[in-house]
Amino acid sequence: MPNLLPDEHLEPLRGGLQIVVSPAHTFSADSLLLAEFAAIRKRDKACDLGTGCGILPLLWCKGESGPITAVDIQKDACVQLEKSLALNKLEHRVTVVCADLRQKHPLLPAGGFDLVTMNPPYYAAGTGKESAEESGRLARHETACTLEDAVAAAARLLKNGGRFCLCQKPERLTDVLCTLRAHKLEPKRLRFAAHAAGKAPFLVLVEAKRGANPGLQVAPLLVLQ
Repeated sequence: MPNLLPDEHLEPLRGGLQIVVSPAHTFSADSLLLAEFAAIRKRDKACDLGTGCGILPLLWCKGESGPITAVDIQKDACVQLEKSLALNKLEHRVTVVCADLRQKHPLLPAGGFDLVTMNPPYYAAGTGKESAEESGRLARHETACTLEDAVAAAARLLKNGGRFCLCQKPERLTDVLCTLRAHKLEPKRLRFAAHAAGKAPFLVLVEAKRGANPGLQVAPLLVLQ
């Protein structure tokens, strides 16, 4: 059992796994939907940017993926994820990298990944009510990472034909699609998610491929209940 801080606790995941969460670094339904949407494939070499508590890498470990890399700029998030990996005896499956995704890093080689994912900050600078805590501001607001930064990092890390999957608020979909194309990541698949039938979508999931031809598939609306 890892040494948990007073504000940390364990949450059960499917497949008998457990994850260490805290008020600063936890996960939401958005991340669970992104993990399912990305649908990691056997032998995929994958990278999760802005991983936070590491929910996506942990869920990926249930399958037969290739090496997994989890990246976050916050040291405490990386330490928290390392506790989860030790708890589940998955240290051999996931490499945790404490780094700024805007900068080059020896463990993040250009063209080195088949799949890159990110649940990026939803609010552009000057919009939305900023969180009081630094971890909340970094996760939700474009203070240390903009949409442009995230897409540029994914484009650099992906091999030709590799996939970038992200989620975002529907009102920013135009920004997402334009930014992806500007970095030669062609939008190929899109799905909206709503809390209930008849409700407006609260989330959009987008998959783009590096160097792919145009052609976008829109999946049926995902209704959570």
